[in-house]
Amino acid sequence: MNQRPQASLGRVLDDLGATLLELLRGDADKAGEIGGVVIHDPLEEPAYPQRAIVLGVGVRDPDDTAALLRLVAEHQAAALILRAPVKLTGAVTTAVDETGVALLGLTRGATWTQLAAMLRALLGEGDVGEADSETIAGMPSGDLFALANAVAALLDAPVTIEDRSSRVLAFSGRQDEADPSRVETILGRQVPERFARLLAERGVFRDLYRSEEPVFVPPAPEKFDDFNVPRVAMAVRSGDEVLGSIWAAVREPLSADRTEALRDAARLVALHMLRIRAGADVERRLRTDLLSTALEGGAGAREALNRLGLADQPVVVLALGTRGALAVDADASVTTERQRLSDGLALHLSAIHPRCATALLGDVTYGLVPVMRDADGEERGLRIATEFLDRVGDRVRGVVGIGPVARDIAGLAASRAAADRALRVLRAGSAVRVARLSDVHVESLLLELRDIVATRGDGPTGAVAKLYAYDAKHHACLVDTLRAWLDAFGDVIAASAALYVHPNTFRYRLRRLAEVGGIDLTDPEARFAAMLQLRIVPPPRD
Repeated sequence: MNQRPQASLGRVLDDLGATLLELLRGDADKAGEIGGVVIHDPLEEPAYPQRAIVLGVGVRDPDDTAALLRLVAEHQAAALILRAPVKLTGAVTTAVDETGVALLGLTRGATWTQLAAMLRALLGEGDVGEADSETIAGMPSGDLFALANAVAALLDAPVTIEDRSSRVLAFSGRQDEADPSRVETILGRQVPERFARLLAERGVFRDLYRSEEPVFVPPAPEKFDDFNVPRVAMAVRSGDEVLGSIWAAVREPLSADRTEALRDAARLVALHMLRIRAGADVERRLRTDLLSTALEGGAGAREALNRLGLADQPVVVLALGTRGALAVDADASVTTERQRLSDGLALHLSAIHPRCATALLGDVTYGLVPVMRDADGEERGLRIATEFLDRVGDRVRGVVGIGPVARDIAGLAASRAAADRALRVLRAGSAVRVARLSDVHVESLLLELRDIVATRGDGPTGAVAKLYAYDAKHHACLVDTLRAWLDAFGDVIAASAALYVHPNTFRYRLRRLAEVGGIDLTDPEARFAAMLQLRIVPPPRD
């Protein structure tokens, strides 16, 4: 079993090495806990968590490698991963030795997306609060990688733990002792379709899910030369529910002692998988509570931000809602669809920064996005929100309000309020889908004035009230005439066209409304008062 610290670089290499990663130069045993994963972006400097692992996507030139090593060292990064093969020139090795940043190579055939997902699963990135000391059978609760290594030691064979869809949840070391099909499975984090189809045709999955004993799976050299090492598979169950399976690449059927060990291991894996599933729901509720506390800006806001990993970090608040009714399937509730949209935003933000916090509060999903102190955080929030809505598409009419950069607790509550105000305007029917408060400030003020008018029960007064009364008594349309003229900024031709009447007819009505209402249309204050009433005061009920 792996005894290294859960979040150390050595642990990462032990669990992912050989199959995915190779240490090219540097000290893997250097003390320090890995704080997260960062994708290097040459066009925009990301926010670095403490002792980050940096993915140098697209970096090939040795001079660029040396420069990047020195750059990430300024942010106290622990390691830099590049696509193999990596040229270890003198400049590169010198940069590694001087900065202390370990240099790793990513195996050909593995994708950066797969690596990032595995690293984040292994590091437990996104956990709320301090590391959980809870253990199951002496291992950290939910640590499937440690459990896979423990099972591999008991069976003396490389092991994978998979879900019902044959997706790899975790794997042990020594995968190089298996055959090419196992390596392909690890690199793709999924059993390749051709092998899954073969196993289904041979009835392996049927026998596996029906039996409470390990199933021996002979190789299939007649079809696939790269599947030449036998397997032993054991279903992982919780009562009648099949949670997944354990697969060991063996040279011969297991002995009685190892068969018993595999049965015991399956029960233990089930406990860990259930703990992960339950923990995901608990963590979602906890993050919701913490984010709600932080946004309110009360006495517990600082502690909530500490537990979210966002203390003393400038953030931008995103407020995600929907415009109008949600478009849902017949078998999906509005609540479920809203939660899906919230989960989608959480996934989108997690790819941008590991410490982004997201929670659904009522019918609004709030996201906290860390930003650089000297960067334009609102512009970054606009780009992030626009990219998310472009990916979601038009099926769900999502809209996002952006708050200003919050640099302290008081600023966080103010940023949330600004994001809410912008979101309200967008929900009311704005033509845009993403906006800052500064973009829709006047519209927000008008909505707030309408709230005041509605609360007080105010009705039209002065000239506007006279025009409403005249229209009601004589079935005229002087109010519509005034509204069209004001909207057209006094352009009679445009205003008459909007009402589909002749310009001369419109001019007559204009003179008539000035007489009836006693309003001087040449007075800017009178025009503004009339326009404001027409926009915020509801017409008389009768």
